[in-house]
Amino acid sequence: MTVFATNQLAEQVYNRVKDDIFNFRLLPGDNFTELSMAAQLGVSRTPLRDALFRLQREGYLEVGFRRGWKVCQIDFVRLDNLYDLRIILETAALERLCKDPNLSERLQALNDIWLTPEDQRETDPVLLAELDEQFHIDLVAAAGNNEMTRIHTELTEKIRIVRRLDFLNKDRVLATYQEHGKILKKIARRRLTEAQTLLSAHITQSRLEVRKITLWMVAEARQEQLDANNEAAPAS
Repeated sequence: MTVFATNQLAEQVYNRVKDDIFNFRLLPGDNFTELSMAAQLGVSRTPLRDALFRLQREGYLEVGFRRGWKVCQIDFVRLDNLYDLRIILETAALERLCKDPNLSERLQALNDIWLTPEDQRETDPVLLAELDEQFHIDLVAAAGNNEMTRIHTELTEKIRIVRRLDFLNKDRVLATYQEHGKILKKIARRRLTEAQTLLSAHITQSRLEVRKITLWMVAEARQEQLDANNEAAPAS
């Protein structure tokens, strides 16, 4: 197998394992060996190890000497710190935006998505999660500070595992459109303090929602895992 083909396969394996972690098919605390995972995915250990070590660097897996691999527990303290950093970066971006003489041009693409009639809004939770993430990325990018944008993008990747769950709640779908719309209108009027307050409250509410949903989904997935194991166990 060529290096290019190996890298491609490693990328595919990385996406599959990460998807299993994100969707709680691999639960926090679950253990597995490279041999069992390679057999499950039908790949050799070389691209698998490349993928697993990448996930380790990103904080999703840990590896122990002779203990195989383990899915990391969800560290809510770390996530809270990352959400706090989001608020700092995004409110700072708003300050730069409100001083930009070309403000209306910078907001046009976001207005086209978030200030639309209700019957034209996205309802698919997966697509809406992507749109929400892009809204915040674009807000920071529009401020024109490349280093701020880079750090914010890296932070966004680190919280994606829980953040996307916000849109499993239909009320949060409606609230997201309303809150984004209000923020954009305040920015357009250069009402900085009000925009920052709204943005901070929006991010804080999202953090609270995803914590509740994450804990519930992990508990549900673990119970399903126990039920499946009990059904598979031979009768005594």
